[in-house]
Amino acid sequence: MCLACLFAIALSACSPAPTGDPARAAITPTDVRLSAGQLQHIDVRTLASTQIHSTIEAVGTVDFDNDRAASVVAPFSGPVARVLVQPGQVVRKGEALATVDSADFSAAVDAYAKAVVAARNLRKIADADNDLAAHQGVSARENAQAQADAASADSDRDAALQALTALGVDRATLAQVQAGSFKARAQGTIRAPIAGTVAEKLIAPGTLLQAGSTACFTLADLTQVWVMAQVSTADLKAIAVGDPVQVRTDDGTPALSGSVDNIAAILDPDTRAVLVRVRVDNPGDVLKKQMYVRVRIHSQAAHAGLEVPASALLRDDENLPFVFVAVDAGRFARRHVTLGRRDGDAYEVVDGLRAGERIVVDGGLFMQFMQAQ
Repeated sequence: MCLACLFAIALSACSPAPTGDPARAAITPTDVRLSAGQLQHIDVRTLASTQIHSTIEAVGTVDFDNDRAASVVAPFSGPVARVLVQPGQVVRKGEALATVDSADFSAAVDAYAKAVVAARNLRKIADADNDLAAHQGVSARENAQAQADAASADSDRDAALQALTALGVDRATLAQVQAGSFKARAQGTIRAPIAGTVAEKLIAPGTLLQAGSTACFTLADLTQVWVMAQVSTADLKAIAVGDPVQVRTDDGTPALSGSVDNIAAILDPDTRAVLVRVRVDNPGDVLKKQMYVRVRIHSQAAHAGLEVPASALLRDDENLPFVFVAVDAGRFARRHVTLGRRDGDAYEVVDGLRAGERIVVDGGLFMQFMQAQ
């Protein structure tokens, strides 16, 4: 509709009616009457009940997917000799991350080497005594003792092996120790427990590590992350695990898809909101930990209701929303409405309108202007 036409409509509506015109006198101050020509320039639509899927908007914070992340804790004590990786670097499971000058590591290797030798020697003695016992060369008691000693040595060897494995010793080193060709050195290697990206590097050369307590790295699979959305208790009833979600950043990156993965059982004491965890695909590592994002959760649960296009909604002097409702032929009245959630270009109306009523969805702004004259 051209601007000139719209003002022509407005001016024609503002022209004074003849004195004593009963139709004019019947119009209340909040009603607008349009001529047949003016009606051609507005769009009136009949409301019908529809199934509404709520869309909940919230803000969220990006976090690692803890099911796909690992904190690498120092397996032994000692100062860091070298750091072999940097943040952002992709590593394989078992790849070396840092080396440490560690007496713990050296002692563990030495203990395993001694256990291997002791087990091998005692096993030879046990086998020999077993053969002698068969020919009455040793007593049954002596043979039993030899077998028990060999079994105990085997257990000690296996325990020493488990201790080395827990320290992340590679197979090549273990093979050298078993063969007796390993030269013990007081330097151990911290290895990646999972494949992923080095998200955090928490140590540097010279850092003194304490076994089992010093965090060294954080590794994470960043192809998928969590978004922790803050949702009000009023919106919570419309959300369920599995609901599809769109996540947007403020830099114009296209929306990323995800789904509701978990709904917290308690309120956040600071915000009085409920944390809703969203699992989101993260191609190209667009989402970074602690990044703020906008979240739109599309409820799969539907309820019957009325929706009106945003173009139908106007605001009065008190900023309260209203629409123009057809009263009879050519006459329209203001009707204040209570709005629910917005879904795209439409709003849910929770109070003020009924199915079957006809409202102005285009042209209401100029009807408001006419009304004010």
